[in-house]
Amino acid sequence: MATAASTPLEKQLARFQEIQVGGSKYLGRISAGDREAIPLLIQVGKLIDQIFIRQYWSSNEALHTHILNQTPRDTKLELGLQLFKGPWGLDEERFIDSIKEHNHNGDVHKAIHIPHEPPRHANYYPDDIDKQEYLDWVSGLEGQEKINAESYYYVIKRDAATGKLYSVPYSEEYKEFLIPASQLLKQAADLVSDKSLSKFLKSRAEAFISNDYVDSDVDWLRISKESPLDVTCGPYENYADKLFSIRAAYEFYLHARDFESSDILAKFSSRLQDMEDQLPVGELYKAKGLQPPAIVTVNQLYSGGDVAVPMTAAYNLPNDEAPIKIAGSKLVIIKNVQEGKFEKVLRPIAQQVLEPEQLEKVEFEAFFQHVLMHEVAHSLGPHFLVRDKETKVRSALQEYHSAMEEAKADIAGLYAVGLLLKDGTLAGGPNAESFYITFLASAFRSIRFGITEAHGLGQAIQFQYLREQGAFAYDPETNKFSVVMDKIEDAVKSLTARILILQGDGDKGKVKEFVDKYGIISPEVKQALSNLENLGVPVDVYPKYRILEDGTI
Repeated sequence: MATAASTPLEKQLARFQEIQVGGSKYLGRISAGDREAIPLLIQVGKLIDQIFIRQYWSSNEALHTHILNQTPRDTKLELGLQLFKGPWGLDEERFIDSIKEHNHNGDVHKAIHIPHEPPRHANYYPDDIDKQEYLDWVSGLEGQEKINAESYYYVIKRDAATGKLYSVPYSEEYKEFLIPASQLLKQAADLVSDKSLSKFLKSRAEAFISNDYVDSDVDWLRISKESPLDVTCGPYENYADKLFSIRAAYEFYLHARDFESSDILAKFSSRLQDMEDQLPVGELYKAKGLQPPAIVTVNQLYSGGDVAVPMTAAYNLPNDEAPIKIAGSKLVIIKNVQEGKFEKVLRPIAQQVLEPEQLEKVEFEAFFQHVLMHEVAHSLGPHFLVRDKETKVRSALQEYHSAMEEAKADIAGLYAVGLLLKDGTLAGGPNAESFYITFLASAFRSIRFGITEAHGLGQAIQFQYLREQGAFAYDPETNKFSVVMDKIEDAVKSLTARILILQGDGDKGKVKEFVDKYGIISPEVKQALSNLENLGVPVDVYPKYRILEDGTI
């Protein structure tokens, strides 16, 4: 538990609790070749980590080098950089002051200035970029130059002599890491037991060199559900690009397949179009011919790159629309991480914020299945504007897209759970009351990430809207919250419709008004969050990878 005298770094570290990741119990079906491939794949993960460190901020590599070369070693500072990937923790609070190194004469010979918050342009654009400058530049481009400038997989540079902007492919910008990573992937491809995984590793190795990711994304989507290992490796998420939510960050996950849970959850994917058809909006806002996402449940063995805490419990990829049109998307549920979050974070939060009579309804399966539906729901609703089928929602909403998309996935996922409960698909598991009460407890978990982060802001929007609708109640005498069961279903339906329409219309001004109104934290919620902090309830978990500690997986 942090004290008043704690440093900013100690306060950040106190908000996380370690969980052990990996273990031989997950590896019952892997072959000898798979075991040989695992160390090679972990080396790839470490190279991917180096790429993201560069992507996150222009001086990040220099900072990491400085900290890691200190004598004596500062293990707390090293852990902070490992967890957050840079010098900013939750709420974008800086926990490292700017660095100054002095020579033997006392003169400063090296300085690393650390901004108070991460630059919105990350390291995808010049440090002196102006948002309007970029938009004006792109508007003057044509053909392939324009495509490159708006690509997920190009960085934007400024010519030192002329001052003009130009595009550089990731394959060139990060070649010192991508070339050896490509070679390692090819070696691993020759060892793994599953042919479809081998095909993906080879095509991804080629994509690292060619900068063309569509074919390898399709190969990733088509990895067999019988593969004992599951690997996610490449540029995917857009959160670090807070200017336009375009540039993709590199990430790496190595998982062992959980066959039993995957079989149980696969039935959800077949209901995708049915859930889309039942969304509470007009037909213009609904997609037709949706391809059900592949759904797999895994247990994490190792990760690298864009995997800063809070730990990812599930992901639905790719984000690139081109491979999605060919092969749909894939939902990966990380069960051992979810179990860690539920036991170490969500249950203690529930004990502090919920009315006692609702506590017994907080269940892991309700949490687990809603995370599943959250990821499925990323596929629901409009991805292009209803008035302009050529314009992506992402492009229209720009910096508001990520938070709105996370809010959509949360609330539409909860709405879909209600549909599946009513038609019996979820019979035998948690009931509606458990889903809604667990969702309320989980809202506090997400908001604690901070409303500068997409998931936290998205959850704050939902919480405030549902409370305005009377679906969440607060008792000032007990300082506890509860779900109002006779109002929650209609409120969830109303919010689902509201967000889907805002996305489909693509009116950035109206979205801003919506986010400004609901993306706030009320005094009662602030007090609850403060109580959790004072009690030392962790915000999230962080991994201790067994293979790095004792050589076992």
